[in-house]
Amino acid sequence: MGAALALAAALGIDTLIAAELLPEIEAVMVRKLNEQMEGGRDG
Repeated sequence: MGAALALAAALGIDTLIAAELLPEIEAVMVRKLNEQMEGGRDG
């Protein structure tokens, strides 16, 4: 999480907002990664 907040700060994004949004972003990333992994098994 520290790296994500450092990246947000470097991009000029308020770290408090980034910390609030990170769990949602992480959930989407995990879902999409799982979808890609499942798709690879079918082929």
